[in-house]
Amino acid sequence: MLLRLTLERERIKMKSPKTTSEHIIALYGYITGLRRDVNTIKNNHLKHMHKDIDELHNKIDRLLYWILGGLGATIATLVGLIK
Repeated sequence: MLLRLTLERERIKMKSPKTTSEHIIALYGYITGLRRDVNTIKNNHLKHMHKDIDELHNKIDRLLYWILGGLGATIATLVGLIK
């Protein structure tokens, strides 16, 4: 999304600033756009990433419990065979 927004901005041909104040205004607009993009990433994309990471964490926990249960069952079987 960020790349697409950046490419869309570059496609727009604006009048190039000639005076110092026009340069400052152009930079202010650019900074405002960057703040908006960062805010979008922070509020939208990071929430989705957090949710995905939590789901992955739950899947890994389940896999770990299955492995530990299998290991425990194997050890119990071996102890039963030795006695």
